[in-house]
Amino acid sequence: MTLPIVFLSDFGYRNEWVGICHAVMNKIAPESQVIDLSHGVPPLDVRAGALLLSDSLPYLRHEAVVLAVVDPSVGRDRDIAIRTGDGRVLVGPDNGLLAPSWRVAEGVVNAVSITSSEILLDPVSPSFHARDVLAPAAAHLATGVSFNDLGEPIEPQALVDLRVSEPTVERGKIACEVLDLNRFGNVQLNVRTSHLAAAGLDQAERIAVDTTSGNAVVKRVSTYADLTDGEWGLMVDPRGWLSVIRGNPANAAADLGVDYDDVVWLSRGRD
Repeated sequence: MTLPIVFLSDFGYRNEWVGICHAVMNKIAPESQVIDLSHGVPPLDVRAGALLLSDSLPYLRHEAVVLAVVDPSVGRDRDIAIRTGDGRVLVGPDNGLLAPSWRVAEGVVNAVSITSSEILLDPVSPSFHARDVLAPAAAHLATGVSFNDLGEPIEPQALVDLRVSEPTVERGKIACEVLDLNRFGNVQLNVRTSHLAAAGLDQAERIAVDTTSGNAVVKRVSTYADLTDGEWGLMVDPRGWLSVIRGNPANAAADLGVDYDDVVWLSRGRD
């Protein structure tokens, strides 16, 4: 049985990169369904891609081959395939992109460096390993090629790790950072509801949000529909992170003056 392939990248759609990777995989595994998870990862942002993938993993078919490409150092970082403790197969550069996902999937059981001449396209472009190394590897795995036929084994502890920084939690206050900003201006923070509980803020109906460029008092909501136009809110987003939002058409990110990695402080708010 040919397996599906789930494809994530920071390529966007203005050039041929996504399409050419599809074409390569189609030549090798024509019966494999390729699912585009996202190609809108911020350019070269390994952490954003890693979190998007790990947060999405529970919704992907368990047997699917995952191909992830966010590769600022293409040509320098080795290309790898790993099998996780729960049986998933992930393909991508060894730069930490796959690390949050393998932790979600019970760790790494075995890993290989993708080097086999039977797998690589010839010649291999030093600047387009997605086309010439990673996409072919994912497609061959989807057709049932043995994992160990891809190349030499790697000790799991030698793989590049990546971890999201934890917020600093004190009684009544959390110092956190911006993980992501979406097209609607929502500000995703590296905060879970467990952090709110640890700070004693989980029962607070209003939270003060302070940045170096702005501030707001937001109300806890469960959905966008709980807000009137322009009203500030704090909700758990579909990926389980706390996000600062505003009722349409206002833009929380612009009005707080924040960007990726900026520090944000949360505390108990007052009306």
